[in-house]
Amino acid sequence: MSKSKTYTVQFKRKRNQKTNYKKRLKYLKSEKTRIVVRSSTNNILIQAINFNESGDKILASGSAKDLKKLGWNYHSGNLPSAYLTGLYFGIKNKEIIKEGIIDLGLKSITRGDRISATIKGLVDSKLSIPHSDKLLPTEEKINGTTIANYAKSLSENKEDYNKQFSKYLKNNLNPENITKDFEKIKELIIKNEKNIKKT
Repeated sequence: MSKSKTYTVQFKRKRNQKTNYKKRLKYLKSEKTRIVVRSSTNNILIQAINFNESGDKILASGSAKDLKKLGWNYHSGNLPSAYLTGLYFGIKNKEIIKEGIIDLGLKSITRGDRISATIKGLVDSKLSIPHSDKLLPTEEKINGTTIANYAKSLSENKEDYNKQFSKYLKNNLNPENITKDFEKIKELIIKNEKNIKKT
């Protein structure tokens, strides 16, 4: 009596836990542009991708590093940077992308995290994206007020202050001014919409 079993070899990307094909199929069935958002310690990456039988087609891409040319020199991996990246990407590519669906890959979203801040920026750029407002960060976290208040609380302890904000100080940035600088960059992005699309 044969004891052999039929065994189906999984796709390599599934075996290596790089792709969730059930989730990907759900994205494709929506027939909307996938807005791929990936976060790392020092950056936020966004790509707009359409499915194509010969391979996915990238319509546009951007990252938090792009904010430097606008004068934003704060840490590119924090919540304010994530929001501004989403806003900048959405406004810059508004003529290419009218609506989309967020693709998080194998990651999940946590209330108030950097990915949700990026989504908030995309939504504020007027891109039509299904989302839950309950998951979005508070305004204080988005505009850097939380960071500024923390910096103020440490200001009397120079050692802790210098250790915590060493990168800010190295770039001649005052972390207590982050909210003011955030509003300047946000206003610059919104007011210079036409020029941004040409960059």
